[in-house]
Amino acid sequence: MAANKKKKSYRILFLILFIAYLILLFYFLFFSEAMGRMDTTAQYRYNLTLFREIKRFYRYRDILGRRAFLINIFGNVLAFVPFGFLMPRLFERFNNWFWITLYALEFSFIVEVIQLIFKLGSFDVDDLFLNTVGGFVGYMSYYLLDGRKKRHGVEK
Repeated sequence: MAANKKKKSYRILFLILFIAYLILLFYFLFFSEAMGRMDTTAQYRYNLTLFREIKRFYRYRDILGRRAFLINIFGNVLAFVPFGFLMPRLFERFNNWFWITLYALEFSFIVEVIQLIFKLGSFDVDDLFLNTVGGFVGYMSYYLLDGRKKRHGVEK
């Protein structure tokens, strides 16, 4: 009985963390002035060529600055790590690397389409790729931690 109560408490904690994560992600992806989301130009910006923006940010990292390079490359990956880490903790049916990776891709695609429609940021296939990698990394972190607990006899 105590194990079920502890499991339910952890589930509530992870749900709160997931909601907080979604709120922060929503803010940074759609409203953050620091991320250039309040640009008032009324034009569509998009990249449909995989690795174009990644190469551009790498090639011009000295001109764009280290911060811009790190935020674009690693920020897009790190932004989706919590997605991949928390989803299997909240929903047992998502306890599979393939499904988490696919859902990270789908969620990222929805975000990119919203950015395109509302002209907030840009639709970028490189972001889709990097966000999906982040979801996968998050799941692998979950998997490694979960597997370690099981090997050492620690209950979830």
